[in-house]
Amino acid sequence: MALLHRAELRPSKLELLAGWLPGRPWFTGGADGPVTRVAAYRFDDPAGEVGMETLLVRAGDGPVLQVPLTYRGAPLPGAERFLVGVVEHSVLGRRWVYDACGDPVYPPALAAAVLADAGQAEEHFEVDGEREVRAPSMTVAGSRTDRALPAGPVDEVVDGDPTVIRVDGVELALVRRLAPADTPADAPADAPAAGRFTGVWPGRDAPELLAYAR
Repeated sequence: MALLHRAELRPSKLELLAGWLPGRPWFTGGADGPVTRVAAYRFDDPAGEVGMETLLVRAGDGPVLQVPLTYRGAPLPGAERFLVGVVEHSVLGRRWVYDACGDPVYPPALAAAVLADAGQAEEHFEVDGEREVRAPSMTVAGSRTDRALPAGPVDEVVDGDPTVIRVDGVELALVRRLAPADTPADAPADAPAAGRFTGVWPGRDAPELLAYAR
């Protein structure tokens, strides 16, 4: 479960991404155009300390891009290359925002979604002391495999499309540029039949490959 706050962020997530995305090797879109939100999904941090949210966004008239982020209450030592920026949260205070691929809490959550169909976190707002469920903006589905979930530290992150996270003998491949709604989504040749994570959102009715394990 992800507990959300009705809060203001300065800069906003999309403003932050507008400055960060053009520097990525997998970026495609209008570098000077607005970044717009398409959909999003979240994973749970078992310790309840780190927020994990994956945004699907578009820069100008470019393709839909997949951007997983983590939100932390303090800087993550050794993760400077993955820092997206710092925001002021009107409820939680200063938050450090990272490309989740380089945050140690994210690969286990992604692996569980890909290999064990762990799904996404249910999102809640707290309103007058009561929790109110927020309807998801997209649905996701993984595979049910008998493969052991990686539990060790991340060995390497290769930032490309896909972005490859090597951890505990497993390669997790996160697709960055998603197929247009009017184009059939062809799975990469190295994506196994089992070990895929897909999503559906408004405007994309057929499951789109988001990530896979190899």
